[in-house]
Amino acid sequence: MTARPPSRPTTPDTAPARGATDDSAAGRSGRAAPPRPAAGDPAAAARGTFAGTAAGPATSPSPGPSPGPAARSAAGSASGTVPARPVVPREATAPGRTGASAGPARAGAPGSGTHGIRAAAPLSAEDRGRLLGGAHHDPHALLGAHPVRGGLLIRVLRPCAKSVTVLAKGLRAALPAEGDGLFAGVLPLRTVPDYELLVDYGDDPLRMPDPYRFLPALGELDLHLLGEGRHEQLWQAFGARIMEHQGVCGTRFTVWAPNAQGVRVVGDFNYWDGTGHPMRSLGSSGVWELFLPGIGEGELYKFEITRPDGSRTVRADPMARRTECPPANASVVEATHHRWTDGDWMARRGERPVHEAPFSVYEVHLPSWRPGLTYRQLAAQLPNYVKDLGFTHVEFMPVAEHPFGGSWGYQVTGFYAPTARMGTPDDFRFLVDALHRAGIGVLMDWVPAHFPRDDWALAEFDGRPLYEPQDPARAAHPDWGTLEFDYGRTEVRNFLVANAVYWCEEFHIDGLRVDAVASMLYLDYSREDGDWTPNVHGGRENLDAVAFLQEMNATVYRRCPGVVTIAEESTAWDGVTRATHHVGPGGFGGLGFGLKWNMGWMHDSLGYASKEPVHRKYHHGEMTFSMIYAYSENYVLPISHDEVVHGKRALVSKMPGDWWQQRANHRAYLGFMWAHPGKQLLFMGQEFAQGAEWAERHGPDWWLLDPSYEAEADHRGVRDLVRDLNRRYAGTPALWERDTDPAGFSWIDGDASEDNVFSFLRFAADGSPLISVTNFSPVVRHGYRLGVPGAVPAWREVLNTDDARYGGSGIANPGPLTTEPASWNGRATSVSTVLPPLATLWLRPS
Repeated sequence: MTARPPSRPTTPDTAPARGATDDSAAGRSGRAAPPRPAAGDPAAAARGTFAGTAAGPATSPSPGPSPGPAARSAAGSASGTVPARPVVPREATAPGRTGASAGPARAGAPGSGTHGIRAAAPLSAEDRGRLLGGAHHDPHALLGAHPVRGGLLIRVLRPCAKSVTVLAKGLRAALPAEGDGLFAGVLPLRTVPDYELLVDYGDDPLRMPDPYRFLPALGELDLHLLGEGRHEQLWQAFGARIMEHQGVCGTRFTVWAPNAQGVRVVGDFNYWDGTGHPMRSLGSSGVWELFLPGIGEGELYKFEITRPDGSRTVRADPMARRTECPPANASVVEATHHRWTDGDWMARRGERPVHEAPFSVYEVHLPSWRPGLTYRQLAAQLPNYVKDLGFTHVEFMPVAEHPFGGSWGYQVTGFYAPTARMGTPDDFRFLVDALHRAGIGVLMDWVPAHFPRDDWALAEFDGRPLYEPQDPARAAHPDWGTLEFDYGRTEVRNFLVANAVYWCEEFHIDGLRVDAVASMLYLDYSREDGDWTPNVHGGRENLDAVAFLQEMNATVYRRCPGVVTIAEESTAWDGVTRATHHVGPGGFGGLGFGLKWNMGWMHDSLGYASKEPVHRKYHHGEMTFSMIYAYSENYVLPISHDEVVHGKRALVSKMPGDWWQQRANHRAYLGFMWAHPGKQLLFMGQEFAQGAEWAERHGPDWWLLDPSYEAEADHRGVRDLVRDLNRRYAGTPALWERDTDPAGFSWIDGDASEDNVFSFLRFAADGSPLISVTNFSPVVRHGYRLGVPGAVPAWREVLNTDDARYGGSGIANPGPLTTEPASWNGRATSVSTVLPPLATLWLRPS
């Protein structure tokens, strides 16, 4: 029976302290290092690959030669997840069991002891030096079992061991020591038996499979797809994957480091000394691989890389699916056990195109929404809150692992790992699952534009620029002190495209909001003349980034039905939401996004709203200009976190006037926003008119909603309005069904600058209308006439942001508004209304 990996804690915070970072001797996570095993304590070093592992027998592969260079092509890809193994007593052998080692031979049995063993030819000085120095490209050619003239050579590298004995059926052979932890001998055998190693460190000997008797656990197809840049499930081939390989359970470690002289695996399981665990290079692919039996879920690890100049660096796994909790930064062997319960949601989410569906987004910074809550605790609160307010989606600010909390997640080091600050990857799955069960879609911010320079992460990963461009000036991001990705490199592009797919497939994410797209598209972004090099056509467009974004969008939409991609793109780039195969006037195909943030609308409308009403007539065009380009892309109207930090003030605090007028302006603005063509996004805290700027250290000011607070009703009233806006919006197809169709909108009067009034019609696909009229003046306008379609005999008020329930003055149009044959605003019929001060009205056919 195969021994399985030991169970490990699932919460990174419970891991024992570890040692220094990057190039230090310990080379780990920034914590204090455990004592390295000394010569006088060899038993501690024994816990190398098998720390805490029982020494029971393991099912062995079929007899055959140990994998040397020529054997690599025989390996196929293999993957899978296995549960943690039960701990059994050391030396708990089962003689006579089929496929299991028979345990130590009886005294005097043939092959026992050192009988018949010849000394092995010593390694060349070069091979020995490279192997022990971590700079050998093929340690499997030196270690493990190899047929030689006159028998079978077995060589083992176990630093600090006093002796190493080969165990097989009817065989117990002690290997002569060669020094420096090397043991080798030639056994009088013709074939490779099913053997294990008994390693004595001066304490209780440990019995274990030999990691260097296994064929490569990564197949040729995986390597081919990586080379082509088309491995769309890259995470299944790279990183640390628990699996059963040749009948033995363990973990396959795989990393791309084409410039490295050598790579070794280090971790808690070998006391962060990788001497005994060098990886092999798989040809010209630049990929390094090692299968370690007995390593299971929860183990901490990194890669020790020997750079081209011979120096060493210790790096976290770029493909790690789980990490330690910052500031610690080791990678963690991970396996998912979550069982999804959102089948109905996943089956239905793609039924209606997103641009023809209601789409109202609540943007959340998870660590600070309710500070201190875990993913699972958030799952008990966030879905209910968002559902009660009527939002159709939440958008998480970046959840991928990042070292500095103050970056809000926009400087990522662990692109494949949800941040460990709030729990494990399965805990994050649990949160997404809970939101889906509540009928709420989940979007997340995704950051493929840049990465930080931390010396344990991606920057010059294997000693030379790898994920970043070779040219330092081209690699450096001018605004954020980070590095840009090399989108022209096949493997880097594959890393990012697969990452987008990963979040959608592994975590059921419903949409990716891609951050900082403009910084990717332009070679001269934030650069002065002379600081950038034009493309091959002499232009400023980053052609590699364009191709990457097109490939990413095409791949995600093909693989993940119902997922939407959203661009945060702040320029007038043509075709952001156009299909990739449709070439525009600039000669480029569309980028292929589903939606684009309308940054122009956001800045213009906030600029207008921040003006005193007496001055607004001079800025009237800032509110109407958006309709000139409203149908050039599929837009989202964002009031995001960026607009309520760093001195920009919270939304309600941007508004002029006293506290009553500020809240009235706030409510009127939201009513205008929800009626404007495009989807809506509102950052947390703005739904209840928080007056202070957001700060990630403490999150929203929930105390404003405490009934004991004197002004609680003011804030609760705004939140009640947001709830009603969302519910009226979801039930009014005119507000979302034709968001991208010019026939779905018509001005009633877009030129009433003297009145500070904006009025327009929205139409559903069946022609049913809704009127929105906003009075951005602090005066009541009685008998305000609006030209309306003659086919509707009467209109009724369905939303009024001045309602007393929301904290308004209560001025309203209580009865039906009868259409009159009085020509107005270019229409033959009109209605006479009362416009409350600083308010938005919605009218529907009565």
